[in-house]
Amino acid sequence: MKRLPILLAALRDPGQLAHLAPADWDLLLRQSTTANLTPSVLALLEERGLLDRVPAHVRAHIEWVRPLAVRHRQAVRFEVARIREALARTGVPVILLKGAAYTMADLRAGRGRLYSDVDILVPKARLGEVESALMLAGWATTHHDAYDQRYYRQWMHELPPMQHVKRRSAIDVHHAILPETAPVRPDPDKLRAAARPLAGQDGLAVLAPTDMVLHSAVHLFFDGEFDKGLRDLLDIHLLLGEFGAVPGFWEALVPRARELQLGRPLFYALRYATRLLGTAVPPRVLAEAAPLGPGSALSWLMDRLFERALLPEHPSCADAWTGAARFALYVRGNWLRMPPLLLARHLFHKAFISPRTEALP
Repeated sequence: MKRLPILLAALRDPGQLAHLAPADWDLLLRQSTTANLTPSVLALLEERGLLDRVPAHVRAHIEWVRPLAVRHRQAVRFEVARIREALARTGVPVILLKGAAYTMADLRAGRGRLYSDVDILVPKARLGEVESALMLAGWATTHHDAYDQRYYRQWMHELPPMQHVKRRSAIDVHHAILPETAPVRPDPDKLRAAARPLAGQDGLAVLAPTDMVLHSAVHLFFDGEFDKGLRDLLDIHLLLGEFGAVPGFWEALVPRARELQLGRPLFYALRYATRLLGTAVPPRVLAEAAPLGPGSALSWLMDRLFERALLPEHPSCADAWTGAARFALYVRGNWLRMPPLLLARHLFHKAFISPRTEALP
């Protein structure tokens, strides 16, 4: 593996942030801005008590993101409260996912993390009630094309994205963590049965620690777009670091992945979190997860792809093969979500029919 970009080196060892030269800080901040991770760098500096050791002009620059991070956190809490109010009358159990879960549960992964929507998981049988309740509270679908509606409602694991008509806040309503057409189907009932109530938030819950890590791995390694890949890998790194101190977590992680058919994404999560971010994973857990990975030839190839695609989209992090790696993983992500005939039909529609429909007056 080639030398890591300066941002990844700093995320691996935040202590070195106190010793960077001005030119190094300039490059690091350019990379962190591209990766949308400058608030996370600020959070790490504060967590380690290093902010006062950063050069004054750099500290002033980083401090500019503090109001954004604070306002974002406030906005998430406000939106979650509105969602809770809107769905309270339905009695539907609601599980917060990804960024909203990290923020509301006050996890390290939520500190400084920026994201564009709130994701929730509800029972598939109750989707109609949930959608109606959210519409009455001001959220409306953002996809009006008939094909897009069918695509989400028939094949995907979520409703079409919804946006509030006044506040423009977005919500994704999931009934599973992978599409109906994916080759593996983790049982949503098992995820809901193990979910943990959110303290002080009646009617809201978050996934169990093992399931939260597995969902983060699925979100990253079943996807085909990696513009936020490093942010998502950092989520996994921070979740493993925090939950790893909980008795029984490491012993339960791999068996739970096997139970939910998520061994391969867990293998990739552990492999690239340790290789790129230096995540402390017990050797016995890595050995237990090793059979879940691909063969040696495919593993070699995936290393060449992921170790390029998971870097910030900044020229200093790219080489001649980076574009090809990202494109190959984009194709792979779509392949994992749909069987070949359905995928071909979907890509044809999006490439040739949707643009003509959108152009009509």
